[in-house]
Amino acid sequence: MNRINYQKELDRVLEALPEGQVPTLFLHSCCAPCSSYVLEYLSRFFEITVFYYNPNISPEDEYRKRVKEQQRLIRELPAVHPVHFREGEYRPSDFFAAVKGLEHIREGGERCFACYELRLREAARLAAAGGYDYFATTLSISPLKNADKLNEIGERLGEEYGVRHLSADFKKKNGYRRSIELSRDYGLYRQDYCGCVFSKRERVEQKKDQALESKLTSQE
Repeated sequence: MNRINYQKELDRVLEALPEGQVPTLFLHSCCAPCSSYVLEYLSRFFEITVFYYNPNISPEDEYRKRVKEQQRLIRELPAVHPVHFREGEYRPSDFFAAVKGLEHIREGGERCFACYELRLREAARLAAAGGYDYFATTLSISPLKNADKLNEIGERLGEEYGVRHLSADFKKKNGYRRSIELSRDYGLYRQDYCGCVFSKRERVEQKKDQALESKLTSQE
């Protein structure tokens, strides 16, 4: 089975945009570092509204810290066309309801897919209600996120709500590398876990394993 090249899909959309027109994009963002390259890239083509909707993030002070970094990046990052900001409602109970029964599945599996859908559904709903031309998410820039699943969900929700989904795999064209460079240039806070309590727990376990392995290696 041939996998879809979402970068080529995006290239085709960008090449077909009417000259002299600036369509609107409702862009779900998971964090400032991941949005950095995407904003640099897509603000040449779209007037973007960054939609910060991440009820999965825990604890609340971590969520607030990431919101402020997102807002700061928008203020400081040069953009060809205007970039706006909209914050969604922070209700962690919505996240826990969405992943109920999937709590013990490892990071990257069905629990994450349910979280993708929660956030993309709200983005699609508001994009349609607001009359935006497109909606998308920055999530695919992470090497740990499943771009195929993200785009599959996005396309389905776009059809459901009647708004065009901008398919993409932002890690392509060295997008992830560029996001690291921009994070460094702007001094962005880069967290070491996705955001939810489950990913944090898994990251803590990984650190313990790495520390133990390092200790055993040093004793050899």
